[in-house]
This record gives sequence, structure tokens and C-alpha cells, in this order.
Amino acid sequence: MGDIEIARSVKLDNITKVAEKIGIDEEYLENYGKYKAKVSDKIMQKIGNKENGKLILVTAVNPTPLGEGKTTISIGLADGLSYIGKKAVLALREPSLGPVFGIKGGATGGGYAQVAPMEDINLHFTGDIHAITSANNLLSAIIDNHIYFGNELKFKKVTWKRCVDLNDRQLRAIECGLSGEKNVVPRKDGFDITVASEIMAILCLSKDIYDLKERIANIVVGYNEDDNPITVADLKCQGSMAVLLKDAIKPNLVQTLEHTPAFIHGGPFANIAHGCNSIAATNMALKLGDYVVTEAGFGADLGAEKFIDIKCRTAGIKPNVVVCVATMKALKYHGGVAKEDIKVENLPALEKGMHNLLKHIDNLKNKFGVNVIVAINRYLEDTDAEIELLRSKLQEHGINMSLVEAWGKGGKGAEDLARKVVELCDKECNLNYAYDLKDDIKTKVEKIAKNIYGAEGVEFSPESLEQIEKIEKMGYGNYPVCIAKTQYSFSDDPTNLECEEPFKIHVQEAILKTGAKFVVILTGKIFTMPGLPKVPSAEAIDIDENGNVVGIF
Repeated sequence: MGDIEIARSVKLDNITKVAEKIGIDEEYLENYGKYKAKVSDKIMQKIGNKENGKLILVTAVNPTPLGEGKTTISIGLADGLSYIGKKAVLALREPSLGPVFGIKGGATGGGYAQVAPMEDINLHFTGDIHAITSANNLLSAIIDNHIYFGNELKFKKVTWKRCVDLNDRQLRAIECGLSGEKNVVPRKDGFDITVASEIMAILCLSKDIYDLKERIANIVVGYNEDDNPITVADLKCQGSMAVLLKDAIKPNLVQTLEHTPAFIHGGPFANIAHGCNSIAATNMALKLGDYVVTEAGFGADLGAEKFIDIKCRTAGIKPNVVVCVATMKALKYHGGVAKEDIKVENLPALEKGMHNLLKHIDNLKNKFGVNVIVAINRYLEDTDAEIELLRSKLQEHGINMSLVEAWGKGGKGAEDLARKVVELCDKECNLNYAYDLKDDIKTKVEKIAKNIYGAEGVEFSPESLEQIEKIEKMGYGNYPVCIAKTQYSFSDDPTNLECEEPFKIHVQEAILKTGAKFVVILTGKIFTMPGLPKVPSAEAIDIDENGNVVGIF
């Protein structure tokens, strides 16, 4: 059976029953049918003083284009913890429609390690991402309306972009205002994908609706004739934007196929944004569960770094354990094997490709100071020889490994990982950051590039240097940096999979995000609006004769 058929074969519990497992009374639920609910932040007044549970971060090696099953492992681990009798809660990101209809497909796990209802979660869910799109584009409309009616704020340059939650490369750069009407000012513009919108980042980094409204008010949307910033507060629309987000800020509660409670809330991209679910959902989960499993997008060079340097700093939390997910196919891919041959046993390539995994482990263990375990997401074609080679090499480096079969066996297939994680959770963890906030922006980027990516240096474009100088003069040099980089390599070149030769990171732009309170650093040829592949997943998605959605994987 495919993922969608497996998901439909399981009878789900009513969401009120799922909530009861972790002590959420019905008065705090806002039901979206039988199997989805939003949880009111008022519950934090009741549970806010409870001790936090243990936080487990799931990250990965640099992936192949189809990913390494990080979400499947996260779900399997949460079910595995439940299977061994622990009070476990999941806290994951919401899927974006861009990848669902693009190349990666859905983001609800796979096989018997899924969150459900999978079609709803992968599509419109509770409308959070649509609300973010609307708030983002309301701001765009208000900016251009202000200019139309006389431009009292003296806009010289608009930096705010519209957004849509689809992969559409045609919208990366556009011209708008071409109607020819009097007072309509034509200008060049562009779209981001919604999950790269600053509104998404703000929603995920806000403690509550009031923090969210304050952050929205601080967004810089453009510059006036004196080159001074213009903010949302100047346009007086932070209140109306917050109204559109008043429900979206509330965490969503669903369940796994084994009925483990799961918060799925917020979904910033990890290669072009900070890649973590919301602080609101994570904080709620930590008060309600003894063990909380969360994930950070793509490889640890992107997801885990931003989780630690941005999310942990903002929320005042730290992971007790980090699980680094790898697959044999990814390691062979980074060992020089072509995509079409990665399912074939190739021990030399596997051993060569282990440098990618070992670099991530070194970063996590020695740079960030966290407890690490490797989880191998096992595939049917993985051979005993490959598994034994990997196990022995990791033992040489003092790293524990767990073979996970959650896809085919659910929580039972992650029992070994769950037991090892529980043991690791009791070990001391002294979290380190990749840089100090007092470092200047260039130094922050250089520390990440050299220490985390392994680059020999950073080349800044003249435009990015001007932008960095301006940001620091405005007083925002103490912000964290959010590096937008390819997910496929430690370098900024997606074809440089092995990173054998010395490489540099090439910074193209520095973009100030005063609402999210970080500076986005665009490297290489990264785009904040992805494109579709030649054969997108959209071609396989349909509704069958029984009215069921098919083709989502």
C-alpha cells in the first residue's frame, strides 16, 4: 500500500481523546472537524509553570533531491517513545503547497510513521498558510494604495514583496502597476513563496498574538527619499494584519497513526528561511509532554544551525539530544554515485560519502556541544554489508547508531532509537552557539561558513557589503543571521556534493528582517521563490471515482 492508503486504513481517535492524553481539557480546543483542533494559548496560564519535558531535535545529512525521511524518523521516534511507555509529543512544521505539488511531495511522514489526516495536513489544513499569504499581501496592497493617494511617507524604494504558497519561477521578478490609471506608479516587484515570507518567520518566533503584532509593526517595508526606513507602524496596518493571523497563531493538534499527539504549526523553509516550527507550539508541547520530538529542515548545516542560533536563542530552550538522520543512498550520493545508481550496493562510495555525516556529527557534538545519535532510515535495498560498514566506522568515532524501520513497522520499528534517546537525554548538554550576537554581521557569516560549512572563506558582493554596512548603521548589527543556501551541499553550489576541494561561500545579498529580528544572507544562486521540476508531483495528484484524493506521497 502507498502512504495515503496506509493512512486511510487506520481508524483515528477523536481529537478530544488525543488531547486528553496530554492533559488538554476540551475548553482549550477549537475543533476543525473530528481529527484537527487548534489549542488556545490560554492553556499556558494553567501549565506555564510546569517543568519542561526533554527536547529532542531531529536533523539530517545533506539530502538527495527526494529527502532522507527526516519527518518519518521524527514521527517514528515519537511513536517509539510512546511504545516504550513514555509520554511523548511531536512538534513539527506544516507542509507548504509548493513542495507538495513540486518534487518533494508531502511532509507528513511515510508508511506506518505518519501524522493524520494526511491529505488535510498536506493541503489546506486549518488555513494558517493562507492567512499568512493574506496578511502579507494586504500589506503589499496598503503600500501601493498609500503611494497611489499621494505617497505621504515619500516612498522611494519598496522592499516588501507579495507572496503565494506555490512554486512559480515566473513570479520571481515582475512589473506591476501597468494599468495606466492616473496616480498608479509602475514599478518592478517580485513574489516570494509564502513560507519564505517574513510573516511566516514572525508567526513562528512570536510568543503570542501581542508579540506577533509588535513584530509586524517593526517590519521595514521600504525606504524614503532620505533613505530612512518605513515600517508597518508608519502605515498603521499592524492591527488589521494581526486580525488576519489571530487564529493562525494558535498551534494545531493532530495525531500520528498510533495516536501520539502531534502539534503541527508554522512552516518556514530551511534553505531560504529558518526552518523550524513555531515557538508557541514547541513551548506548549514542552509543558504537556515528558519527551518532545521536533525537527529542523534539511541538513544540520542549515536546519540545526538555525534551530540553535535563532530559535533556541529566541525561545530560551535547548535540545537534550540531537538525532542525525542518514540513509545509505544519501551517503553514496555524497560519495560520488549518480542519482540513478544510489540504490545499488557500493561500499567504497558509502565509505567516501561518510565524510558528510561525520562533518555534521562533528558540528553537532564539538561545535554546538549537544548529545548526538545517528538514526539510519533503513530502506529495503540496504545491504547487511553497508549497514555493518557504517556501524563500524561510527563506532571508531565513538558515535552510537540506531537502525530505524519506522516506515514499515511504526513505533516498534523505532524502539531501539527511542530507548537510546531516553538514555542520552539524561546526559549533560552544554549548548554552544556558532557566533556571538555582539559579533558584526560579516564575522557571524564567516564563523558559520568556516566552522560549520568547512569553507575556507567568504566572498561578499559589493551590493551585500553596502547592505550590511547600512543594516549595522541602522543599529541592527546584533541580530542573528539566517543564511539562505542550497540544502544539497555544505558549499553554496548544489552540484558540489563531495566538497573535496577548498571552497568559498559567495554572499549575494543581505536582507534586513526587523519583524523576525534576523538578517537573511542570500548565498550562491538561491531563490526565495522556487520553481517546479520538469515533471511535478501535481501531475500525479487527482480525485478518484470515490471522491478520495490520490497521488500525494
